[in-house]
Amino acid sequence: MKNIILFVALIAVTSWSTAQDIYGEATYFSKASIDKSFLEGNRDISPEQRKRIEENLKKASEKTFILKFNRSESLWTEEVALATPGQSGGWGNFMGSSMGGDKYKDMTSNTFTEQRDMMGKTFLIKDDLPQLDWQITGETRQIGNYTAIKATAVKKNDALDMSAFRRRRDDNKKKEEDGETKLTDMIEKDENTTVTAWFTPQIPVQHGPAEYGGLPGLILELNANNTTMLCTKIVLNPEDRSDIEPATKGEEIKLEAYNATFQQKMEEMSQRFRGRSRGRN
Repeated sequence: MKNIILFVALIAVTSWSTAQDIYGEATYFSKASIDKSFLEGNRDISPEQRKRIEENLKKASEKTFILKFNRSESLWTEEVALATPGQSGGWGNFMGSSMGGDKYKDMTSNTFTEQRDMMGKTFLIKDDLPQLDWQITGETRQIGNYTAIKATAVKKNDALDMSAFRRRRDDNKKKEEDGETKLTDMIEKDENTTVTAWFTPQIPVQHGPAEYGGLPGLILELNANNTTMLCTKIVLNPEDRSDIEPATKGEEIKLEAYNATFQQKMEEMSQRFRGRSRGRN
Protein backbone atom coordinates (compact mmCIF):
# COMPACT_ATOMS: atom_id res chain seq x y z
CA MET A 1 0.00 0.00 0.00
CA LYS A 2 2.87 2.41 0.79
CA ASN A 3 4.36 1.73 -2.63
CA ILE A 4 1.13 2.49 -4.45
CA ILE A 5 0.61 5.72 -2.50
CA LEU A 6 4.17 6.78 -3.38
CA PHE A 7 3.49 5.86 -7.02
CA VAL A 8 0.37 8.04 -7.07
CA ALA A 9 2.23 10.92 -5.45
CA LEU A 10 5.12 10.77 -7.91
CA ILE A 11 2.87 10.77 -10.96
CA ALA A 12 0.74 13.55 -9.51
CA VAL A 13 3.79 15.73 -8.87
CA THR A 14 5.22 15.23 -12.36
CA SER A 15 1.82 15.98 -13.92
CA TRP A 16 0.89 18.96 -11.72
CA SER A 17 2.47 21.57 -13.98
CA THR A 18 0.15 20.62 -16.84
CA ALA A 19 -2.85 20.47 -14.50
CA GLN A 20 -2.59 24.21 -13.77
CA ASP A 21 -3.96 24.89 -17.25
CA ILE A 22 -5.67 21.73 -18.37
CA TYR A 23 -8.70 21.14 -20.53
CA GLY A 24 -9.85 17.78 -21.76
CA GLU A 25 -12.66 15.92 -23.45
CA ALA A 26 -13.16 12.26 -22.59
CA THR A 27 -15.56 9.93 -24.41
CA TYR A 28 -17.19 7.14 -22.39
CA PHE A 29 -19.10 4.10 -23.59
CA SER A 30 -21.73 3.05 -21.06
CA LYS A 31 -23.29 -0.40 -21.09
CA ALA A 32 -25.81 -1.88 -18.67
CA SER A 33 -26.71 -5.55 -18.37
CA ILE A 34 -30.49 -6.01 -18.50
CA ASP A 35 -32.49 -8.86 -17.01
CA LYS A 36 -34.31 -10.54 -19.91
CA SER A 37 -35.75 -13.40 -17.88
CA PHE A 38 -39.27 -12.05 -18.40
CA LEU A 39 -38.95 -13.05 -22.07
CA GLU A 40 -38.18 -16.68 -21.30
CA GLY A 41 -41.13 -19.00 -21.71
CA ASN A 42 -43.51 -16.14 -22.50
CA ARG A 43 -45.92 -17.61 -25.06
CA ASP A 44 -47.64 -14.25 -25.58
CA ILE A 45 -44.51 -12.89 -27.31
CA SER A 46 -43.80 -14.00 -30.87
CA PRO A 47 -40.21 -14.53 -32.09
CA GLU A 48 -40.48 -11.30 -34.11
CA GLN A 49 -41.68 -9.37 -31.07
CA ARG A 50 -38.93 -10.83 -28.92
CA LYS A 51 -36.29 -9.82 -31.44
CA ARG A 52 -37.66 -6.29 -31.57
CA ILE A 53 -37.79 -6.05 -27.75
CA GLU A 54 -34.20 -7.29 -27.45
CA GLU A 55 -33.03 -4.75 -30.03
CA ASN A 56 -34.76 -1.91 -28.14
CA LEU A 57 -33.30 -3.09 -24.82
CA LYS A 58 -29.84 -3.14 -26.37
CA LYS A 59 -30.24 0.42 -27.65
CA ALA A 60 -31.45 1.59 -24.25
CA SER A 61 -28.58 -0.12 -22.43
CA GLU A 62 -25.74 1.23 -24.58
CA LYS A 63 -24.99 4.96 -24.55
CA THR A 64 -22.11 7.31 -25.31
CA PHE A 65 -21.22 10.28 -23.09
CA ILE A 66 -18.75 13.15 -23.28
CA LEU A 67 -16.99 14.53 -20.20
CA LYS A 68 -15.53 18.00 -20.72
CA PHE A 69 -13.30 19.10 -17.88
CA ASN A 70 -10.78 21.60 -16.63
CA ARG A 71 -8.90 21.54 -13.34
CA SER A 72 -11.95 22.18 -11.12
CA GLU A 73 -15.08 21.88 -13.29
CA SER A 74 -16.64 19.28 -15.57
CA LEU A 75 -19.72 18.83 -17.75
CA TRP A 76 -21.18 15.37 -18.41
CA THR A 77 -23.45 15.12 -21.47
CA GLU A 78 -24.98 12.29 -23.47
CA GLU A 79 -24.41 11.97 -27.18
CA VAL A 80 -27.95 11.50 -28.47
CA ALA A 81 -28.41 9.94 -31.90
CA LEU A 82 -30.97 11.44 -34.25
CA ALA A 83 -34.31 9.65 -34.06
CA THR A 84 -35.60 7.76 -37.07
CA PRO A 85 -38.10 9.92 -39.04
CA GLY A 86 -41.64 9.24 -37.88
CA GLN A 87 -40.42 7.61 -34.68
CA SER A 88 -41.37 9.43 -31.48
CA GLY A 89 -39.37 9.39 -28.28
CA GLY A 90 -42.35 8.13 -26.30
CA TRP A 91 -41.97 6.65 -22.83
CA GLY A 92 -38.20 6.14 -23.11
CA ASN A 93 -37.70 9.78 -24.03
CA PHE A 94 -39.81 10.88 -21.06
CA MET A 95 -37.89 8.67 -18.64
CA GLY A 96 -34.55 9.85 -20.01
CA SER A 97 -35.31 13.57 -19.68
CA SER A 98 -36.90 13.08 -16.25
CA MET A 99 -34.13 10.97 -14.74
CA GLY A 100 -30.99 12.41 -16.30
CA GLY A 101 -29.63 15.51 -17.94
CA ASP A 102 -26.40 17.41 -18.49
CA LYS A 103 -24.52 17.32 -15.19
CA TYR A 104 -22.18 20.16 -14.21
CA LYS A 105 -19.79 19.48 -11.33
CA ASP A 106 -17.67 21.92 -9.33
CA MET A 107 -15.01 20.03 -7.41
CA THR A 108 -13.97 23.15 -5.50
CA SER A 109 -17.36 23.49 -3.81
CA ASN A 110 -18.25 19.77 -4.17
CA THR A 111 -21.58 20.65 -5.76
CA PHE A 112 -23.43 19.73 -8.95
CA THR A 113 -26.13 21.27 -11.12
CA GLU A 114 -28.38 19.21 -13.38
CA GLN A 115 -31.32 20.25 -15.54
CA ARG A 116 -34.21 17.82 -15.93
CA ASP A 117 -37.64 17.99 -17.56
CA MET A 118 -40.68 16.37 -15.98
CA MET A 119 -44.08 16.47 -17.70
CA GLY A 120 -43.41 19.75 -19.45
CA LYS A 121 -41.80 21.45 -16.44
CA THR A 122 -38.08 22.20 -16.18
CA PHE A 123 -36.27 21.66 -12.90
CA LEU A 124 -32.76 22.75 -11.94
CA ILE A 125 -31.32 20.34 -9.39
CA LYS A 126 -28.60 21.93 -7.25
CA ASP A 127 -27.08 19.82 -4.51
CA ASP A 128 -23.90 18.47 -2.93
CA LEU A 129 -21.90 15.78 -4.69
CA PRO A 130 -21.95 12.36 -2.97
CA GLN A 131 -18.84 11.99 -0.82
CA LEU A 132 -17.45 8.48 -1.19
CA ASP A 133 -14.86 6.94 1.10
CA TRP A 134 -12.57 5.66 -1.65
CA GLN A 135 -10.19 2.84 -0.76
CA ILE A 136 -7.20 2.81 -3.13
CA THR A 137 -5.91 -0.71 -3.67
CA GLY A 138 -2.51 -1.85 -4.91
CA GLU A 139 -3.91 -3.16 -8.19
CA THR A 140 -2.95 -1.50 -11.48
CA ARG A 141 -3.73 -2.11 -15.14
CA GLN A 142 -3.25 -0.43 -18.47
CA ILE A 143 -6.22 1.36 -20.05
CA GLY A 144 -5.19 2.73 -23.42
CA ASN A 145 -2.03 4.78 -22.95
CA TYR A 146 -2.58 5.30 -19.24
CA THR A 147 -1.69 3.39 -16.09
CA ALA A 148 -4.87 3.01 -14.06
CA ILE A 149 -5.18 2.29 -10.35
CA LYS A 150 -8.11 0.50 -8.75
CA ALA A 151 -10.23 2.10 -6.03
CA THR A 152 -13.47 0.93 -4.40
CA ALA A 153 -16.20 2.57 -2.34
CA VAL A 154 -19.66 1.79 -0.99
CA LYS A 155 -22.38 4.12 -2.20
CA LYS A 156 -25.97 4.57 -1.04
CA ASN A 157 -28.17 4.15 -4.09
CA ASP A 158 -30.21 7.09 -5.29
CA ALA A 159 -34.00 6.67 -4.98
CA LEU A 160 -34.37 6.82 -8.77
CA ASP A 161 -31.25 4.89 -9.75
CA MET A 162 -32.80 2.32 -12.09
CA SER A 163 -29.60 0.26 -12.16
CA ALA A 164 -30.17 -0.55 -8.47
CA PHE A 165 -33.51 -2.27 -9.19
CA ARG A 166 -33.93 -5.89 -10.18
CA ARG A 167 -36.74 -8.34 -10.74
CA ARG A 168 -37.69 -10.42 -7.71
CA ARG A 169 -36.70 -14.06 -8.06
CA ASP A 170 -39.36 -15.48 -5.71
CA ASP A 171 -42.76 -16.48 -7.05
CA ASN A 172 -44.66 -15.55 -3.90
CA LYS A 173 -45.79 -12.07 -4.84
CA LYS A 174 -48.24 -10.22 -2.65
CA LYS A 175 -51.52 -9.13 -4.15
CA GLU A 176 -53.54 -5.99 -3.72
CA GLU A 177 -57.10 -6.33 -2.46
CA ASP A 178 -58.40 -6.01 -6.00
CA GLY A 179 -56.19 -8.89 -7.09
CA GLU A 180 -53.62 -6.84 -9.00
CA THR A 181 -49.89 -7.27 -8.47
CA LYS A 182 -48.08 -4.15 -7.26
CA LEU A 183 -44.98 -3.02 -9.12
CA THR A 184 -43.14 -3.01 -5.78
CA ASP A 185 -43.98 -6.71 -5.41
CA MET A 186 -42.35 -7.47 -8.76
CA ILE A 187 -39.05 -5.62 -8.25
CA GLU A 188 -36.64 -4.98 -5.41
CA LYS A 189 -33.92 -2.42 -4.83
CA ASP A 190 -30.48 -2.67 -3.25
CA GLU A 191 -29.88 0.07 -0.69
CA ASN A 192 -26.11 0.17 -1.27
CA THR A 193 -23.72 -0.84 -3.98
CA THR A 194 -19.98 -1.35 -4.22
CA VAL A 195 -18.44 1.00 -6.79
CA THR A 196 -15.19 0.06 -8.53
CA ALA A 197 -13.18 2.78 -10.28
CA TRP A 198 -9.96 2.77 -12.26
CA PHE A 199 -8.28 6.19 -12.25
CA THR A 200 -5.05 7.56 -13.68
CA PRO A 201 -2.84 10.10 -11.84
CA GLN A 202 -1.35 10.89 -15.26
CA ILE A 203 -4.35 13.20 -15.72
CA PRO A 204 -4.38 14.84 -12.28
CA VAL A 205 -7.97 16.04 -12.03
CA GLN A 206 -10.63 14.75 -9.64
CA HIS A 207 -13.26 14.15 -12.30
CA GLY A 208 -15.06 11.07 -13.52
CA PRO A 209 -18.22 9.91 -15.31
CA ALA A 210 -21.72 10.89 -14.12
CA GLU A 211 -21.68 11.96 -10.46
CA TYR A 212 -18.42 10.20 -9.63
CA GLY A 213 -15.06 11.78 -8.83
CA GLY A 214 -12.91 12.73 -5.89
CA LEU A 215 -9.91 10.52 -6.73
CA PRO A 216 -6.37 11.84 -7.45
CA GLY A 217 -6.76 11.32 -11.18
CA LEU A 218 -9.32 11.06 -13.95
CA ILE A 219 -11.56 7.97 -13.66
CA LEU A 220 -11.16 5.94 -16.86
CA GLU A 221 -13.48 3.08 -15.98
CA LEU A 222 -16.26 2.74 -13.44
CA ASN A 223 -18.47 -0.21 -12.47
CA ALA A 224 -21.58 0.29 -10.35
CA ASN A 225 -24.55 -2.07 -10.02
CA ASN A 226 -25.05 -3.50 -13.51
CA THR A 227 -23.45 -0.61 -15.43
CA THR A 228 -19.92 -0.19 -16.77
CA MET A 229 -18.63 3.15 -18.08
CA LEU A 230 -15.35 2.92 -20.00
CA CYS A 231 -13.33 5.82 -21.38
CA THR A 232 -12.60 5.12 -25.05
CA LYS A 233 -10.99 8.40 -26.14
CA ILE A 234 -9.23 11.37 -24.49
CA VAL A 235 -8.29 14.67 -26.10
CA LEU A 236 -6.16 16.96 -23.91
CA ASN A 237 -5.70 20.71 -24.42
CA PRO A 238 -7.17 21.05 -27.93
CA GLU A 239 -7.12 24.44 -29.63
CA ASP A 240 -10.92 24.63 -29.65
CA ARG A 241 -12.37 24.51 -26.15
CA SER A 242 -16.01 24.49 -25.09
CA ASP A 243 -17.33 26.52 -22.20
CA ILE A 244 -17.95 24.47 -19.07
CA GLU A 245 -20.95 26.12 -17.45
CA PRO A 246 -24.02 24.94 -15.51
CA ALA A 247 -27.57 25.23 -16.84
CA THR A 248 -29.46 28.21 -15.45
CA LYS A 249 -33.11 27.70 -16.44
CA GLY A 250 -35.61 25.84 -14.31
CA GLU A 251 -37.12 25.74 -10.85
CA GLU A 252 -34.33 25.19 -8.33
CA ILE A 253 -34.78 22.08 -6.22
CA LYS A 254 -32.75 19.65 -4.12
CA LEU A 255 -32.25 16.10 -5.41
CA GLU A 256 -34.26 14.46 -2.61
CA ALA A 257 -37.22 16.78 -3.22
CA TYR A 258 -37.06 16.16 -6.97
CA ASN A 259 -37.06 12.39 -6.46
CA ALA A 260 -40.10 12.65 -4.17
CA THR A 261 -41.94 14.75 -6.76
CA PHE A 262 -41.10 12.28 -9.52
CA GLN A 263 -42.29 9.30 -7.49
CA GLN A 264 -45.53 11.09 -6.66
CA LYS A 265 -46.19 11.82 -10.35
CA MET A 266 -45.46 8.22 -11.28
CA GLU A 267 -47.92 6.99 -8.64
CA GLU A 268 -50.60 9.36 -9.95
CA MET A 269 -50.03 8.08 -13.50
CA SER A 270 -50.20 4.49 -12.28
CA GLN A 271 -53.51 5.10 -10.51
CA ARG A 272 -55.03 6.73 -13.59
CA PHE A 273 -53.87 3.80 -15.73
CA ARG A 274 -55.41 1.26 -13.34
CA GLY A 275 -58.62 3.28 -13.32
CA ARG A 276 -58.89 3.22 -17.10
CA SER A 277 -58.13 -0.51 -17.16
CA ARG A 278 -60.93 -1.23 -14.70
CA GLY A 279 -63.28 0.93 -16.77
CA ARG A 280 -62.56 -1.05 -19.93
CA ASN A 281 -63.03 -4.33 -18.10
